[in-house]
Amino acid sequence: MSERSGPSGHSGDSGYSGDSGYFGYSEKDVQREVSDLEAKSTTAARIFDLRRIIGGLFVLYGVIVMITGLTDSAAEIDKAQGVNINLWTGLGMLLLGVFFLAWLKLRPTPPPTPETETETTPGPRDEPDDTPAS
Repeated sequence: MSERSGPSGHSGDSGYSGDSGYFGYSEKDVQREVSDLEAKSTTAARIFDLRRIIGGLFVLYGVIVMITGLTDSAAEIDKAQGVNINLWTGLGMLLLGVFFLAWLKLRPTPPPTPETETETTPGPRDEPDDTPAS
């Protein structure tokens, strides 16, 4: 075989060109695309962190319930045996929401670590040794 064969062992015009990589993409293009995808993945992981969603909702609902508690009448407070339950529940929700948001700020989501080839493909050291020990 005098023609250069591609990665799958096929020769001829299979879209493989020796120096320019697979299907006309250079190694530099592939590396740039991989780093762009890693950056997008990291951003998505930070945006959809559950601590942000839970903390934001608890802060929002806590403020709403606290405002309701501040505007309660004496009759509504008497229904709860003299305890302004809306005020205390709203304060608790607000504190829980602030806790989640502070936790997010103090310990942000670490970026995902890229897998290396040694982690995904077994190497010669990973195979069992059939030679008897002497």
